[in-house]
Formats: sequence, structure tokens, C-alpha cells
Amino acid sequence: MNAIVVRDLSKHFIPSKKERRKGKNKNQQIKQKKYNKNAIVRAVDHIDFEVKSGEIFGFLGPNGAGKTTTIRMLTGILKPTNGDILIFGQNFWNNPIKAKQIMGHVPEEANVYMDLTGLENLSFIGELYGIPKKVRISRAEQLLKRFELFEKRHLKSKKYSKGMKQRLLLCMALMSNPKILFLDEPTSGLDVQSSIIIKKLIKDYNKNGMTIFMTTHDMDVANEMCDRIAIINKGKIIGLDTPENLKKLKQEYQAIDFYFTEEIKENELENLNSVKEVKKIRDYYHIIVHDLNDGICEIIEYIKSRHLKVKKINTYEPHLEEVFLKMVNGGDTD
Repeated sequence: MNAIVVRDLSKHFIPSKKERRKGKNKNQQIKQKKYNKNAIVRAVDHIDFEVKSGEIFGFLGPNGAGKTTTIRMLTGILKPTNGDILIFGQNFWNNPIKAKQIMGHVPEEANVYMDLTGLENLSFIGELYGIPKKVRISRAEQLLKRFELFEKRHLKSKKYSKGMKQRLLLCMALMSNPKILFLDEPTSGLDVQSSIIIKKLIKDYNKNGMTIFMTTHDMDVANEMCDRIAIINKGKIIGLDTPENLKKLKQEYQAIDFYFTEEIKENELENLNSVKEVKKIRDYYHIIVHDLNDGICEIIEYIKSRHLKVKKINTYEPHLEEVFLKMVNGGDTD
């Protein structure tokens, strides 16, 4: 079953006079008298996608692409201009309170209640959800232990580091035991230790069946954690697939670098069915193949038949960041 289904979703804004004045700068010389008062900003423009129950779904895009606007619509902060949002088969806006009760949300610019301790922050959130006192205290303590904050539970959160605050925000979002967790840049600006802790715990909750919807600018995080990724640009979805399939989609060629202990005959390699081209580069052979798996298998058989020895093998594949830039820039990574 799909946790989230989005159909023809749009959010359009009409800029205010103040926003129009902000747009008048050295890069965008706009004459106010010529400004179209009915101009519409299409922040999200007729998008469709599904998020499978129990997956980690990445939502990527450059600044201003529509990521945050989409999350705000999915979590009920903004009402769409048009389109439908289904949460586990139920239309969100038919019963928004019920839909919100099964969601946790950590916005990028969220903050904890500074004058409350870590434990008090969680207890307060639990009270808002109507969780009985004994249950919310027990749940809060379990979360604080799991996120390595228990020893600091009585410390006012204004004294927490950024990484500790981010972990506390995640605890707050998890107090209601949500089925879906929305995370906006969960590891942005964190120290290595906090980033590792947060990534591990997100994976752990996901393994236990929680659906994760996350945005990130860190392509390594997206590649490591996400089952599938949607890329949005200028309000439209321009790509949606697994990280591996997205990389294959934009891969210009597949290649293997072989480091042999001795010189080989290039023409013999080029005669193999799976090989397109062989280039000798310094101390290795750059072999371009039709298919990576077939190429490796056939070249290994060739090596065995010639009793050759290999020092090292490297395979080439594009990074997710390269793919992202090509898609956003329309094929140009410069």
C-alpha cells in the first residue's frame, strides 16, 4: 500500500507589493509600472508521485524548486491550489486532524523550546497529543536514551549544541509514534557524530516499518539512505527512481579500469563481445563496455585463459550529484 499518493498537486502564489519590491534588484531590474499585478508564482506545478509504505523517499531539488512548499502541503501547513493528497488511501483534507495524528515533522528551521529541559520539551509535545502522563514520560525517556540525550534530560535545551537540538527535534517528532516522518534537511550543518547517530536511527525506525520522507542537499546522504528519489525543479518533477536507476539513466558510458602486472594485447580485448573500446592510460587499461556485469564476466574469462595477473580493478559510475546537476541544468554540468 502507498503511504502517500499525490495527484496533480499545485501551489500558486500571487506576489504581494512588498515581494515585488524585493524582486527589484541589480540582477532583476523590474519597472514597477510594468509589473503584471496578476503574475502567478507557480511554486509547485501539477506534480504526481507515490511514496510506498515503509520506504525512505528522498525529495531533492535546488533552492526555490518547491521542496519546502510540497512538504508544507503534505503536512497540512499549506492548502494546495489544486490537486489531491492521499495518506494511506484517505484524502488528507477530508480529515486533516486524523492525517496529522499519524505524522511527525521536523522542518529545517524548527527549534526546540529553549527554556524547557529536554525532558520537558518531550513531555509538552506528548501532552499536546493527549498522551497520558505516565506513558509520555516513559516514552520521552526511551527516546532520550535512544538518541543519546538521556544524561542531559534535565538540562535546559538552550544549552544544547546544534546536533543535540536536532536530535531533540527528532525525539519530539517521534513522541506520537507516527507512521510517516517528514524530515527537512535532517543532517544539515551537523557535526560528524550527530550526523552518524541521526542517520542510523532514521534507518532503524524505517526498518521497523516507519515511512520516511526527507529532503536533503547532501547527495551522499540521499544515495546512502533513500530507496527512491524524486527530483523537483521549477515546481515540476523531472525525475523519480532508485538512486542506481537515476545514475544509469544519465550515465554516458560504463567502463572498467584494469591494472595488469604486464602488457596485454589491446586488440584482443577489443574483440570481446562486451567491449566497445580500449584505452591505455598510463599504467592501466580503461575499457568501455556495453554492460558492466557482462563486461566484467567476459574480461575475467579472458584473463583466466591468458593466465594474466591483475593488480587492481576499478569500475566507473556517475555520482548522484553529477546526475542531479545534469537533470536540473538540462544536461549541462558546467
